[in-house]
Amino acid sequence: MNESMKILYDEHTVIINAIDVARNAASLIGKDDAEYEKTIRDLIYFFRTYADEFHHHKEEVILFPEMSKQNELLADGVLKEMLENHEDFREMVRSIEQRLNEKQFHEAQKLLDRYTNALLDHIAAENEELFPMTDSLMSETELQSIYFRFKDCDRELGEQKKEDLVELADALRKSFI
Repeated sequence: MNESMKILYDEHTVIINAIDVARNAASLIGKDDAEYEKTIRDLIYFFRTYADEFHHHKEEVILFPEMSKQNELLADGVLKEMLENHEDFREMVRSIEQRLNEKQFHEAQKLLDRYTNALLDHIAAENEELFPMTDSLMSETELQSIYFRFKDCDRELGEQKKEDLVELADALRKSFI
């Protein structure tokens, strides 16, 4: 595995840990609604910031355009689908937050379950199909350039902020173990 894709794979692992929390949070509904609401608000923040601003941003601004340059058919196929998924994810998170604001916790959880299932499918497609393509599509020099651009992206968005989000996901996960 090249080091640029390792960054994305590692981010997927953190996102999957947050998905575990999202699935377990349903157990709080009706038992501790205040804790449920706090947990889901933390998850919304995590998914918007870590999954979207850090992770999806790297894919949309750096990886996907570079892959499209190497193979134009990807742009109208799998990459277009991945970008559409990202937009769908943003809309789903808005809907979850709306239900949460309305104190419709069961509805929020149903939407959260749909979101996490779709996100897991998306991650699987990237991990198993899309990311491995980079080894055959790009030279070592191109992959190295992507790696440094990913690192620059994290610096621009805030490395400490990213670390804090990883810690948030870990803390949330530990609360359900």
